[in-house]
Amino acid sequence: MNRPDHLIHGIIPPLLTPLLDWKTLDISGLERLVERLLTGGVHGLFLLGTCGEGPSLDGTMRREIIDRVSRYVGGRVPILAAVSDTSLVESLRLAEYAAEKGCKGLVLSPPYYHPITQDDLKRYLFRLAEHVPLPTFLYNMPSHTKTWIKPETLTAVFEHPNFVGLKDSSGDLDYFFKAAQLMKKRPELTLLIGPEHLLVPALKLGAHGGICGGAHLLPRLFVAIYTAVSHGNWTLAETLERRLMDLGTLYNGFYDASFLGNMKCALSILGICDGEFAEPLHALDAKRVPIIAEHLAKLGINAETLE
Repeated sequence: MNRPDHLIHGIIPPLLTPLLDWKTLDISGLERLVERLLTGGVHGLFLLGTCGEGPSLDGTMRREIIDRVSRYVGGRVPILAAVSDTSLVESLRLAEYAAEKGCKGLVLSPPYYHPITQDDLKRYLFRLAEHVPLPTFLYNMPSHTKTWIKPETLTAVFEHPNFVGLKDSSGDLDYFFKAAQLMKKRPELTLLIGPEHLLVPALKLGAHGGICGGAHLLPRLFVAIYTAVSHGNWTLAETLERRLMDLGTLYNGFYDASFLGNMKCALSILGICDGEFAEPLHALDAKRVPIIAEHLAKLGINAETLE
């Protein structure tokens, strides 16, 4: 863990995209959200992923987010930008823009429309690797893309030097264990976990960090867990994990609302950014807002709370 040649490690929140309406960026909210995370000590930011609603945003807004966040961060932490798309050409165009704006790396999921075989996927990834301008993480998100990046595919494509790591959001610890075993043979590669309830188990298995959406609310909690593990203090990490699990009830425990719906609602209650979404997603129904507000109060979370 924490090898100096790793592009990035630690807690890298998947930055939400604050919106004023379905097609208008909330610029002030974006700055407040980024500053909250940086004040909380996060180790990097991940733009335009699932939490950032990347697939729902047009090319102009994707570029605006990369530009504004890069300028606002000003090099304080490294930035990763998701360039996943159904079009390889569009992925490469966005990758070039991210490189121009100072991002340190890219994140790429399998294209998510046509069913593809693992051989198709390998050919696609090798073609992309020949053209990307930045080090690239693979993003395993089979619930959204319909395609697993199977361990044998990881073994093959990690032979290309432009691929530097994996973000796994499958929620399958058996898969994660296999990926960790594979990557132990290549210590220059970086392994990141997505689902935050698996953060501590994943760190035990060899993860170098987590792309954790809950860090929008309690960034210092997630950083403290990572720091405890880095120092071998598993007792402290497991104690802090209880607070993490309590936090999870906020965005997973109400109605059938999504993580994103409850998270954006919580951030709007705290006055950080608006709760609007890009289509086809929608803000929470007004009747749910008092429930989220009550739960925030029970957890002791307000606009100043970072842990």
